[in-house]
Parts: sequence; structure tokens; C-alpha cells
Amino acid sequence: MRKTNDLRAASRRRKRMSLLRRSILLLALLIMAVLFIMPTLTTFVNSFLSEGEINESYGPALGTGGEEYSSEKTTLKLIPDWVSGEQYEMFLFQSPDYLYKFWNSVLYVVPITLFQTAVAALAAYGFSRYKGKIRSAVFFGYVVLMLMPYQVTLVPNYIVTKWMGIFDTPWAIVLPGIFSPFAVYILTRYMMRIPTEYTEAAQLDGAGEWKIFTKIYLPQCKSSLYAVVLLIFFDYWNMVEQPLVLLETEEQFPLSIYISTINANEVGLAFAAAVVYMIPCLLLFMHGEEHLESGIVTGGMK
Repeated sequence: MRKTNDLRAASRRRKRMSLLRRSILLLALLIMAVLFIMPTLTTFVNSFLSEGEINESYGPALGTGGEEYSSEKTTLKLIPDWVSGEQYEMFLFQSPDYLYKFWNSVLYVVPITLFQTAVAALAAYGFSRYKGKIRSAVFFGYVVLMLMPYQVTLVPNYIVTKWMGIFDTPWAIVLPGIFSPFAVYILTRYMMRIPTEYTEAAQLDGAGEWKIFTKIYLPQCKSSLYAVVLLIFFDYWNMVEQPLVLLETEEQFPLSIYISTINANEVGLAFAAAVVYMIPCLLLFMHGEEHLESGIVTGGMK
């Protein structure tokens, strides 16, 4: 009887320790989640502050020119006293420069996303359908290029765009983006999982390569294609290095560059611009989260 009681007591202690460990882990994860979401939450809330609350939270502008704010008076404000949309009104209707830079971002990213996906799908189909030493060597080159950071390829891109005469034009951003090897690798690894029985059956029915590509491979890769589109969009929507190196005229800059140039006398406007800039990525992520998981993580076949 005593031995049974001891076992029960030991079991209760183990349960308490397990509950304590889980509670500590949950608390640590909660703190990390709050720290990660705090910048986004602060940006969103501060975008609805009035100009008076901006001055109250970040201090009035110093000097006669209003070049900077007093850092001694900076305080974070998570609940506005009065919700105001004047920063968005100024951004959308009274500051055409910011809206123009937003459309610059759209005009750069949308063609890059669409054409890079198309080129990558065709290249991935070739890599997945045909075997051989040349194919392996070329694919290995794609992998090497994919592993190189932007900083390594920016100098060659700068030289090539100068030689082609497209430096400081939208083509200097769009063309290198279209032929980026990242999407080729993702789609190739996915297409290689498609059973060869599908293509053999299609060939017996008289289907050519284009029909096999459009009727078998592309439908099987819907999730992966969607995931690639999202990742390309996220990557180039937030690009910084490429415009700084390949563009000189400020009118050509995307909003990702222009936001950092907003001076300290426009803090509220910077918050509103940042929120508007985040909306496309947030909407796409919320809509395509399932495809990101199934298209990249699992890579499952139906």
C-alpha cells in the first residue's frame, strides 16, 4: 500500500513538473510573439495618431527647420486618444510622390513575379523531364547562383546594365529579376516528384511536350506555383539593394527605398506609408498560407 502511494505521489510530481515546463515554454513563446509583433502593431497604431499626438509621443521638431525630433521625449503609444485618418489622407491625396513610388513598386514587382514564374516553370519542366550530364551541370549552376547573395551579383548586374544601356531604367530592375534562379530550383524539385507514368500515358495518347507541360505538369504544380509567386512577390516587394545600385533617379525609386528617406518632420506620414506598403504582402500571405505549406514544405502529390 505504501509503495502504491509513493508511486502515485511520484506520478503527481512528474505531472506538476511537466505542467510547469509547459507553462514556462508557453510564457517564453508568448513573450517572443509579442516582441515580434510589437513593431508592426506600433506602426499600425501610430498611423492613426493625429499630428498633436505624434508631437506628444515623439517630441516636437527641433530647430527652425524641423529637421529632427527630440529623442528624449520619445514614447511608444499603443492606444490613440483620438483615431485620426489625417496621415492616410495626406499620404493618399496630398502627397503624390509617395503614391507615385507605390505604383513604381507595383510596376517593378508584378512583371518580375509573372515572368520569373513563367520562365522558371519552363526551365523546371526541362530539368525534370530530361536527364544527363549537361542537364546536371546546368542545374548545379542554377543552384550555385541561387546560393549567391544579392551583394555578389549586383556588380555584374551593374556592369551588364551599363553595357546594355538600360541603367537607371525600370529594365535594370525587371530583367535581372525575371531570370533569377530561385524559382527554377523550387519548381524543379517539385516537378521531379511527378510520376513518370503520367507522362508515359499521355505520350501513348499522342500528347506532345507542350500538352504534357500544360495539361499534366502545371495542374500538378498549382500549390508550388502559388507558393513561388508569393515568395517572389515578397522578396522583390521589399527589395532595397537593387534599386540603390541600379537606379540613380529618385523618380524611379520604389516605395521601399523612398520610405527610408522620409525626414523626421514626417513621422506620421512614414507610419501611414509603411502600413499601406504592408497591405499587399499581408493580404497575399493570408490568402496563400495554405499553398506555402503544401507547395514547399510538404511537396505532396495528389
